[in-house]
Amino acid sequence: MSVTDPIADMLTRIRNALMAHHDDVAMPTSRVKEEIARILKAEGFIHGYELYVEGPRKQMRVFLKYTPERAPVLSGLRRVSRPGRRVYARRDDIPRVKGGLGFAIVSTSKGIMTGEDAYRAGVGGEVVCYIW
Repeated sequence: MSVTDPIADMLTRIRNALMAHHDDVAMPTSRVKEEIARILKAEGFIHGYELYVEGPRKQMRVFLKYTPERAPVLSGLRRVSRPGRRVYARRDDIPRVKGGLGFAIVSTSKGIMTGEDAYRAGVGGEVVCYIW
């Protein structure tokens, strides 16, 4: 199946799996998706992820994280820059998400990183999504 926006597809799969209280979710992989999963793991929103081969394609399984009361740790994901409308931010214009409770994922010339890391590195870039 051809997907116009693979990153939005990834975020939607994670959002749907959290609403259904699944322990993990599988999806096709790419380097950008791997970097987003790496950031989510580093920030403590997921347990982890694994890459595997199923047939001719590489797949990724993301292991979701819940509180002891079985509420999702990850409460929101929103795609910002889309194929039809790219959104860029300079170093000083990188947005704060939910007053600092969340973060933006930014694609910069130095790689994909959180908005705070991009600010520290002194670079701006394309605002991929918001996570909170």
